[in-house]
Amino acid sequence: MKWSEIYLKTLKEVPSGAHISSHILLLRSGLISMSSQGIYVYNTLFLRSLQKLSNLIKKELEKNQAREILMPMVQSKEIWEESGRWNKFEGLLLKMESRTGAKLCLGPTHEELIINFVKPGLSSWRDMPLNLYQIQTKYRDEIRPRFGLMRAREFLMKDAYSFDTCFETAFQSYQKMFQAYQNIFNQLEVDYVVVKADSGAIGGNHSEEFHILAKAGEDELLVSQDMSANIEICPRQDAKKTQSSTPELKKMEKFATPHIKTIDQLAHFLSIESKELIKILFFINQDQNQASLKNKAFAVLCLGDDEVSLFKVKKELCLKEQPILADKEAVYKITGVEPGSCGPHKLKIEVPIYLDNYLKGKRNFITGANEEGFHFKNVNIDRDFKVKAFGDFCFARERDLSPQGFSFKKYRGIEVGHLFYLGDEYSKKMGLSYLDKKGKKQFVKMGCYGLGVTRTLQAIIEQKHDDKGILWPFCIAPFAVHICLIDGEENSRISKAQEKLISILDKQSLDYFIDNRKERPGVKFKDADLIGLPLRVNLGLRDLENNQIEIFVRKTGEKHKVNLSDLESNFFLTKFLN
Repeated sequence: MKWSEIYLKTLKEVPSGAHISSHILLLRSGLISMSSQGIYVYNTLFLRSLQKLSNLIKKELEKNQAREILMPMVQSKEIWEESGRWNKFEGLLLKMESRTGAKLCLGPTHEELIINFVKPGLSSWRDMPLNLYQIQTKYRDEIRPRFGLMRAREFLMKDAYSFDTCFETAFQSYQKMFQAYQNIFNQLEVDYVVVKADSGAIGGNHSEEFHILAKAGEDELLVSQDMSANIEICPRQDAKKTQSSTPELKKMEKFATPHIKTIDQLAHFLSIESKELIKILFFINQDQNQASLKNKAFAVLCLGDDEVSLFKVKKELCLKEQPILADKEAVYKITGVEPGSCGPHKLKIEVPIYLDNYLKGKRNFITGANEEGFHFKNVNIDRDFKVKAFGDFCFARERDLSPQGFSFKKYRGIEVGHLFYLGDEYSKKMGLSYLDKKGKKQFVKMGCYGLGVTRTLQAIIEQKHDDKGILWPFCIAPFAVHICLIDGEENSRISKAQEKLISILDKQSLDYFIDNRKERPGVKFKDADLIGLPLRVNLGLRDLENNQIEIFVRKTGEKHKVNLSDLESNFFLTKFLN
């Protein structure tokens, strides 16, 4: 393919609105172009990479008996109401109405539609296991699309769905997909990590995420010798396990803390670190919307420098919805004081009090006195307030230890793949059942498996680039070889050398992109570095006078002068692309 045959315009300046390297490089190289906020046009070169990645994904899924289908992007309100997600997905669903008045949406995911599709045919245990997948456009009406294809409204995604008769075979299907994902990311030659994750709006009780590591990643990950997890759900070792002794209980005393409103201010006032203090946070249980404040509010106590994870609170307390932080009015009703002087001792409204596991064995807390401008020291469990339960409520940090006592290492990652074991969560709601060997009705066990195709490509660029441009891995590069014609192809010597080079590349099944523009060599070289194909071959009369061509390896920056007569059938594969 020649440059003159496609529409490709590169940019010298950083485009406005682009803040991370991969987004900047995709726009500057002309590989994508923004159509509207969060929606992009994919240029010829980027589309080639999408197709290569899609084919790689298909190959690995087919090995594991997953079979391709294609479902419509437009879905009906009825099936989303059947699963109970028409309102639950509010904000991400782009809803519309047909001319006949039918309520529709653009699909952000396809659990409902795939169940509706297979329901008539999955009537017997003999019809399973079954695994179906598609690679198709999704639309999520992101409130704040950003970072290019990382958080786009419209994107290409691979979604697969497995159907099984019981947990044992469903877990086998899950493991097959897990292995397929590992094979995919190993071939992409990227640094990635697999972590335990929250199931979010998809649901289910077990999920894992694949993250490509990058400093610009939105997710914070903690990895230790025994486990890896998204920081949102990562467990940590109880503090009691590391304590050598338990201090004696001291008499509770009140002391003045004028104008003190925050933990940091209190720590400065007392000349201690914030981690030596205790803070109390009040939450509202959204599962109990109609209940009184006494029945739907609760408190969580943790170390002063810890941060409560709503994901963990929801899991520990078995809530259907994430709780919300109580507002000032609610806190005042519970404590009799505004936030800043709150504590667990003698609340106005008695609400359940939960303690983070990191407070196990600790005594003599410093907490608010529920009186404006005052705090208590030496506040203790049981004597001064009652605890409903302990739990793992806070985000783990790099300084913490895993439950088995191993040190965490912190990474930033870009989530590109997510696997969910759904069990019968959807099949019960939507009536997806079968008759077992005894003729008894059972609900189908499901798994679902997402992989962001466009997001993966940008994530790879975010990890693999330098200050000049993209560093494409060979297997998904738009082309393997970038041929730069330093002198025009109308020159007979250039033309003959080009023909020989193309013949060699064709024999090795290597695709190539020819820059035949009438531009200065420096312009062509800068654009070649920006686009980032693995190899660049420079064809110029000066080298050809010595019967040579110049080969430039994009990843290493190495230059090689090679005689034309040395170009054998496997030259590029054995020398540079193995």
